[in-house]
Amino acid sequence: MSDYPSMRAATHSGRFWVVTVAALLTAALTFSLGQWQLGRAAQKMALQASLDQKKMLPPWVNADLLATNDAALQVDRRIELTGRWLKGQTVYLDNRPMNAKPGFWVMTPLRLTGSEKVVLVQRGWIPRNFDDRTAIAPIETPEETVTLMGQMAPAPAKLYAFKGADAGSIRQNLDIAAFAAETGLPLLPVLVIQIDPASEGLQRDWAAPNTGVDKHYGYAVQWFGLSALVIGLYIWFQLIVPYRQRRPVSLSNNQV
Repeated sequence: MSDYPSMRAATHSGRFWVVTVAALLTAALTFSLGQWQLGRAAQKMALQASLDQKKMLPPWVNADLLATNDAALQVDRRIELTGRWLKGQTVYLDNRPMNAKPGFWVMTPLRLTGSEKVVLVQRGWIPRNFDDRTAIAPIETPEETVTLMGQMAPAPAKLYAFKGADAGSIRQNLDIAAFAAETGLPLLPVLVIQIDPASEGLQRDWAAPNTGVDKHYGYAVQWFGLSALVIGLYIWFQLIVPYRQRRPVSLSNNQV
């Protein structure tokens, strides 16, 4: 019987340290995840600052685009292009919504003035005909030389498509290199999104890029909150509650 209190104390001590280690590891992990989310937010803010800085730079022109060796580094930079539309090579990308409405992105190659090089231009958006998918709304494509203001962009995001859906004038996806091989056009490896006001039967209410900074801040708050909760629960159940349970015993012993 004399060994029972010591065995109970040893058991309690072992459980205490197991809970302590688990709580510390959990608190440290959740706190580090919160810091990681803050780091991601800082990266996104730096990216947004870079995008804003590019928008303040003077727009490129044909010569700048033709002279660069890596146009991909100039994503989001504004550019003023002059050339002639290759109307017969227009492609309509399906399932590309604008303002939550289904429709097509209209993609037309532009042959640059003073060069044989061609740039693929995302000219605008048109709504989809729900009765007949192949009934394309009429748009204007000038025959003469045009000048447009655009913004350099990465290739269009790929959507899931069944075999054969990436061919023809209406298609699901458009890979620039594959399109160049398909058409034989000397396409530059860059996409330009036209940002002029709506015209030619096309809408250009393009959504602004969302870097998701607020999302990372929200996740960081959740992780930090969870870390604080773990610490708070540990202090309450491992320190305060046992202390309050022992306190009446100590007082009664003193009274005796």
